[in-house]
Amino acid sequence: MTLTLQPVRVATGAEEEGMLVFDRDQRLLAVLVHLSPENPIAPGHWFLEAGFDRLDGPNHPTFADLDAARRWILEHGGHTNE
Repeated sequence: MTLTLQPVRVATGAEEEGMLVFDRDQRLLAVLVHLSPENPIAPGHWFLEAGFDRLDGPNHPTFADLDAARRWILEHGGHTNE
C-alpha cells in the first residue's frame, strides 16, 4: 500500500502541526499530530490522533518519526479492501 502524507494544522488545544495520511486511492486513514518538545509523555514524537477503518480503536500510539508512523500504519492494515 502506498501512503501519502499531507501537512495540516490540527486544533488539539496544544499542538497544531499535523499530517493527514491517505492511501493510494486518496482515502483518509489517519490523522497524526506532532507533539511539542515540552510534551511530558513523548516530546517531539508523532501521535495517532485519529485512525479510521482498521486503525480505529483504543490504541493511539506515539512514533519517534514519520517513518515509524508509516510502518505502523502499513503493518496495521488501513482499509480492509486493500
